[in-house]
Amino acid sequence: MSFSFRLLATACALAAAQPALAQDVRWLTQTQPNNSQYPTEIAAIEAATTAGFTVTRNEFQVLGLNLADSLRMASAGTFQIVTTQIGSVARDDAFLEGIDLIGVSTDMDELKIAVDAYRDAFNARLEERFGVKALAIWPFGPQVFLCNQPIENLDSMRGLKVRSFTASMSALLEDVGATPVTLSFPEVYPALQRGVASCGVTSPTSANTGKWPEVTTHVYPLAVSGSVQAHIVNMGWFNGLSVEQQAALTGVMSDLEAGMWELATTTNDTALACTTGGDCPEGGIYTAYDLTLVAVTDADKARVSDIAKAKILSEWAGRCSATFPDCAKVWNDTIGAARGLSIE
Repeated sequence: MSFSFRLLATACALAAAQPALAQDVRWLTQTQPNNSQYPTEIAAIEAATTAGFTVTRNEFQVLGLNLADSLRMASAGTFQIVTTQIGSVARDDAFLEGIDLIGVSTDMDELKIAVDAYRDAFNARLEERFGVKALAIWPFGPQVFLCNQPIENLDSMRGLKVRSFTASMSALLEDVGATPVTLSFPEVYPALQRGVASCGVTSPTSANTGKWPEVTTHVYPLAVSGSVQAHIVNMGWFNGLSVEQQAALTGVMSDLEAGMWELATTTNDTALACTTGGDCPEGGIYTAYDLTLVAVTDADKARVSDIAKAKILSEWAGRCSATFPDCAKVWNDTIGAARGLSIE
């Protein structure tokens, strides 16, 4: 049994031994105080407290838990509310990855359309398979490339090891000749530092607050996805709340989602400027660096879109249909219809 699963089993046993009080909330999050999302999440917890909930907040990193186990912890009721990175948990169900396939939604407006179109089907699948529901769905922001050596375009990544965190991202990297290396976010900094990886993919905000510019030299801001996250709730616990409590919590999480989307669409430009020697507000959460900003080519934008249409959609549908035969149809009827795309 792996260390992370032993921790998970221990956490489950401890939670089961505690008395269940409907208004109590054990909240598990990946957000840390240095993250740009932290004030928004804390505001949501304060709002939930005002609404009558008693919130105990814990962080994955502090407890030594694996983000990939987030669905299982929420499903088991170990924590009532859990943040999750969809790309990390999609190994449990490929259907979930369909909300943010690489190359499909490359700006925040496109991604918002996709998320809203997929939301009902996404939640239906979460509840059916895991007994949970996403009360807030939001992105970290445009996922771009940071490298520890000079690059000019996607072709420059041929032969390089590049951090990936979803199967569809790995498919894109392989198509351009790179070697995908699956790493969780905390593993990326040392991997870039030691040369285990030459490039990593993340949002400008996450890169800056995660200190990636200390171990990289070039930024290629070609957005390939939005890194969709969710705050999920255990449905057994949620259904045990009163109608008024459900409404209150739903409202709090709706406001949280709106705040996270605003962050994704407004703060990444600031983070990118701070990372690449541009204007950087003093006293903020971002650190000023002077990495080389590489201009994105129209050819690469078109290339990412073409790879998504030609390979990534069908590759994902093939993986997904193994456990959910209607994957392609549901995707076509939701995101596909909203974005003018289709999986044959």
